[in-house]
Amino acid sequence: MSVLSVNKNNFDSVKNSEKPVLLDFYADWCGPCRMVSPVVDEIAEENPQYLVGKVNVDNEMELAQAFGVASIPTLVVIKGGKIVNQSAGAKRKAQILAMLEG
Repeated sequence: MSVLSVNKNNFDSVKNSEKPVLLDFYADWCGPCRMVSPVVDEIAEENPQYLVGKVNVDNEMELAQAFGVASIPTLVVIKGGKIVNQSAGAKRKAQILAMLEG
């Protein structure tokens, strides 16, 4: 499954997904974000049981503020419409998968 570009227009349907959701809050100019991005893409391709989305903080400031994103990349896991895990900073694939499974 490919990565969904998440914005304020489609956020409610993403948040209320029956699947666990992984959101990657990033910016194009952010070095650590560019390191995490291909890992997030890989997780999306290999794990159809998850809905994976990316939120560009420069374009979606309201969403970033709603999640209290103070530094990027920030990864957020949502299950049943509620945030169950949130972590700032670059993570390895195993760490991100552990966030989803936890």
